[in-house]
Amino acid sequence: MLARESDIIVRFQGGANAGHTIVNNYGKFALHTLPSGVFYDHTTSIIGNGVALNIPILIEEIRSITDRGVPAPKILVSDRAQIVMPYHILLDQYEEERLGGKSFGSTKSGIAPFYSDKYAKIGFQVNELFGRDALREKVAHVCEIKNVLLQHLYHKPAVDPEALLTELEKYREMIAPYVCDVSAYLDQALRDGKQILLEGQLGTLKDPDHGIYPMVTSSSTLAAYGAIGAGIPPYEIGQVITVCKAYSSAVGAGAFVSEIFGDEADELRRRGGDGGEFGATTGRPRRMGWFDCVASRYGCRLQGTTDVAFTVLDVLGYLDEIPVCVGYEVDGTVTNEFPVTPVLEKAKPVLQSLPGWKADIRGIRRYEDLPENCRKYVEFIEEQIGYPITMVSNGPGREDIIYRESRL
Repeated sequence: MLARESDIIVRFQGGANAGHTIVNNYGKFALHTLPSGVFYDHTTSIIGNGVALNIPILIEEIRSITDRGVPAPKILVSDRAQIVMPYHILLDQYEEERLGGKSFGSTKSGIAPFYSDKYAKIGFQVNELFGRDALREKVAHVCEIKNVLLQHLYHKPAVDPEALLTELEKYREMIAPYVCDVSAYLDQALRDGKQILLEGQLGTLKDPDHGIYPMVTSSSTLAAYGAIGAGIPPYEIGQVITVCKAYSSAVGAGAFVSEIFGDEADELRRRGGDGGEFGATTGRPRRMGWFDCVASRYGCRLQGTTDVAFTVLDVLGYLDEIPVCVGYEVDGTVTNEFPVTPVLEKAKPVLQSLPGWKADIRGIRRYEDLPENCRKYVEFIEEQIGYPITMVSNGPGREDIIYRESRL
C-alpha cells in the first residue's frame, strides 16, 4: 500500500528467512527477499547492502511472480550485498540438529552463519563474483575453515572448493543483470526528490541488541539500521511506520509473556491473518497471544515510531471480551517497562479485559463507522502504548485501510 505512493522500495536487512504475505489483484504471494513494491510497474525495487542475499531464491522469486502474470519488475541489487553460500544453509541445519531441544527455532535459511561470516570478514560480497582469480583464492581459504567444522564438529561431508566455485559462477550469471552501486543510485534519487520506502523484516524483539537475546535474528531489525543497510544518511528518514497486529503472534522460540494455548490459541490462529496464522516461510503454526502493550510500547520507542499501522483488527470480532496485556508481574512487582531476557522469562501478564464488538467489520472504510467497542479498543491501546495509531486495517486488501486522526 505504501509502495504505491513510492518511487523506490529498499529491503535493507535480513534474508529469505521470513516472509511477507501479500494479497493483491494478481493473487496471494509469500515474498521472502523481494520488497513488496514489485507488483507496481512505476517502482524500482532494491536489495540493499544489508541484506543476506540468497541468489537462487531471489531469481526463483522473480520467476514465481512473473509466471503468474506480474510484469517483470525493475530490480537493482547492491554490489556490496553479501551472498548466502550453500554451506551457510548446511551449517544452520547441522547446528540446529546438534543443539536438539535447545535449538533457536531457526528457519534453517543460513542467516546466523551468514552474518557470523560477514562480521568475521570471510563473507563474499556480490562484487567479488566478478574477480575470478581472487575469488578462486578466497574460496580455497574459506573452505579450509568450513571443512574443519563440517568434518570434525558435525561429522558431515567436506565442501569441494572446485564445486563451490562452479556454483558461484552460476550465481554470477544469475545476478549480473541487476548489480548496481545502490548507495550512489539512492543519493541521486534523493537529490531528484524521489520518494523512497525502506522495508524492514521482523520486529523490534528480534533485534540482536534490543530484542529477546539470544532468541533473535542476526541483523538489526530497527528502522535506524535502514540508513546503513541501504546506504543513505540517517537524517533522510522522516517517517517510521511501525506495524502492530491487534493481537500477538510469533514464530520460533523465546519468551512470550501474553501467549495463549490450547483451544483459545487454536481459534485465534485459525481466524487470524488471511488463511490463518502460519509462517510464510516455514508453514509452522504461529504461537498466539493477546496484544502486549509493554512489548509494543518498547518496540515503538526503539523504532522511533511516528505512526502505528494497527492490523488484522477484523479478526477479533468473534470475541465477547478481549484481554490486553497492560503490565508484567515479576517476583510480585508489576512493571510497565520491558525487561532484559532473564527477567522477561519470569514475567507473568497483567491482563485487562475490554468488551468485544461481536461484529464483522470488514468493508468499513471510515473510522467513525466502526462499532463503538471496536473504536474503544483501538483508543485504549493507543493510550497504553503512547504512539499514534494513524492507520487501522480490517482486511487483507490494500483498500482495507482506515485512516484516522490520532488523539495523541
